[in-house]
Amino acid sequence: MRHQHAVIHHRALDFWLARAAVLVIICLQLLVINDLSFGPRWLAPALEAALLVPLSVATAWTQVATQKAVEEEHWYLVGRFRVMIRRTALVMTGVVSIMNCGSLVFLVRALLAGHAGSSGETLLIDALNIWVTNVIVFALWFWSTDRGGPPTCGLVKRAQSDFLFPQMTLNDREIRDWLPGFVDYFFLAFTNATAFSPTDTLPLSQRAKLLMMAEAMISLLTIALVAARAVNILA
Repeated sequence: MRHQHAVIHHRALDFWLARAAVLVIICLQLLVINDLSFGPRWLAPALEAALLVPLSVATAWTQVATQKAVEEEHWYLVGRFRVMIRRTALVMTGVVSIMNCGSLVFLVRALLAGHAGSSGETLLIDALNIWVTNVIVFALWFWSTDRGGPPTCGLVKRAQSDFLFPQMTLNDREIRDWLPGFVDYFFLAFTNATAFSPTDTLPLSQRAKLLMMAEAMISLLTIALVAARAVNILA
């Protein structure tokens, strides 16, 4: 029973780290200085918070339910609930991605038009804001899609993984059953956004490669165009 339902117990803390990451994104969106959002400034944070609150409640419910589950039907209900949570989380991640890309597009358009902010400092702050949000949102994408996402993590064979982590190539018995957590995907997103290419973790599936390409492209555009323009203004 324990091995069969290992997925239910796998790194419950990761779910709260992911929820905290979305909360950080909401705070970052509220701190954008220039007008770079679709509609009112509060629209994106409000949509994300509207999804985050029920997701957090549902996550807490599943973790409590796993402590009380004894029958197979109980485990089935928890598993189905987690799949629904994942789908809602993917929708929320998609909303964050669209809003962040929209902010970058608006900032680039404003830069090309020559009227993005009154000073280079505001451009640098907004560029950094968009870049950090980009790292967090792709960490969420990697975590939510690898091996079918958290609800199936631990049940999908490594040959079907989207990413090849260094620990997966070692023969040490102590880490033979090692599974990546949210921090591992955050590190992957950070290194990909800074190096614009895989570092220690390699993409295996086509969707993983496309996600890494998208993150690197957004990061490169933010750093090479927006930040460079801001530095020129400061000079």
